[in-house]
Amino acid sequence: MGLLFAALMVTMLLASLNQTVLATALPTMVGELHGVDQMTWVISGYILASTIMMPIYGRISDQLGRKPVLISAIAVFMIGSILGALAEDMSLLIVARVVQGLGAGGLMILSQAAIADVVPARERGRYMGAMGAVFAVSSVAGPLLGGWFTEGPGWRWAFWINLPLGALAITAVSIFLHLPARRTGTRPRLDYLGMALLAGATTALVLASTWGGSTYDWASPQILGLIAAFVVLGAVFVWAESRASSPVIPLTLFRERNFVLTATASLAVGVMMFGTIGYMPTYLQMVTGVDATEAGLLMIPMMGGLLVASVVSGQMVSRSGRYKAFPLTGSVVMAIGLVLISTLTVETSLVVLCAYICLFGLGIGMSMQILTLIVQNTFPNAIVGTATAANNYFRQVGATLGSAVVGSVFASRLTSELVAQFTAAGGVPAGTSIDSLTPAGVNALPEEVRTVIVHAYNHALMPIFAFLVPLAVVALVALIFLKEVPLATSVSAHEPVAKPAD
Repeated sequence: MGLLFAALMVTMLLASLNQTVLATALPTMVGELHGVDQMTWVISGYILASTIMMPIYGRISDQLGRKPVLISAIAVFMIGSILGALAEDMSLLIVARVVQGLGAGGLMILSQAAIADVVPARERGRYMGAMGAVFAVSSVAGPLLGGWFTEGPGWRWAFWINLPLGALAITAVSIFLHLPARRTGTRPRLDYLGMALLAGATTALVLASTWGGSTYDWASPQILGLIAAFVVLGAVFVWAESRASSPVIPLTLFRERNFVLTATASLAVGVMMFGTIGYMPTYLQMVTGVDATEAGLLMIPMMGGLLVASVVSGQMVSRSGRYKAFPLTGSVVMAIGLVLISTLTVETSLVVLCAYICLFGLGIGMSMQILTLIVQNTFPNAIVGTATAANNYFRQVGATLGSAVVGSVFASRLTSELVAQFTAAGGVPAGTSIDSLTPAGVNALPEEVRTVIVHAYNHALMPIFAFLVPLAVVALVALIFLKEVPLATSVSAHEPVAKPAD
């Protein structure tokens, strides 16, 4: 079991590291490739692709087995990494991130599902906590590596590093991942129509949230058309799933109260988490003047809080069998953290900033992995991959919306702030391009120009975090109605759904 878990941890590391490794490198990357206005897509393209693929990987792995599907996902991810390392413009970089995301969608999901195949829910808390710790550690290591690569051999090594890690993950999974064979009795049938409709609806939603208010007005034909496409495709998807013999997201999942409530909470957590993590390192570099490596180090308090809360809550759940209090408390802590973060100013000390983001990390750690455990405990093992993937799909939709909306609003507000402040100061200084600002370039500017840019960054980003607080309230209200179901003490592919405790 130890070697199996080690193999899955390597796979988790590969997936989680690449959600954050570009955070500190991103300002330099987009500056060199002259695409500050497309910065959002480097993050959102990756998350969008992985989001679309999550339920697909979950369903296919329930039918064909985890191992071959997981190895295929790692291989696709490595191809995307090679494309990213060779990218010479923003278009190619975004394409590479999309290909990476197509593979990454299966890495974390299939690792979690494989653990559910062999570990009873009552014992799974400590393993899920450890997986949450991997995410926390990689979230610190990612920005640090990204910063070190940017200042050392170059940001392209943020992609090249995935090749040895991917090779290690494939080797470990091939040798150590031995799960019971799937006996379906019939040839697996894939829901191609459902997959296509899901991809289309998700893409329309993300494009609307990314372009709305920045590239196009919210009332423009383009945005209204995307919203209409999302509604129509979503409705057709529901119709198709109700008639599919093997739906990619079975509608029967939504008959379970705990699934609906955890999906709602997961979506809210995804928006808050990735809306904050995705842009805080950029803020640190631009506003505090630290370099990319130092910005990564300053993210340690947030991820340290996530790590401690994830491990401790997982251990406590395994010992007591009780779990509802943890995500409830986490929602409250996240709300408080976001309120405090939104009050940051250019003059705020780094000690205070680190304390605020640490508090936010504690809230995430108490919620994220426990929500996955609740879903896995609700359904029989025969569909645990599908259920896990569906729940994580909603979290990733939240992550995509969080990155897209925060990035879109931030870019729009930043441009407006810079234009307004430079206009008031007599115009944009000669040789300064708003679309090609990098941390190093900003720090090299005359103090009066740098001050304008720094205050514009602060005024553009900080209020957005206050707008995220109602999402923590949504998560809290949803989780209040959770029914605390006794955690299963055995693993069975056909055991019935657990019933609420009296």
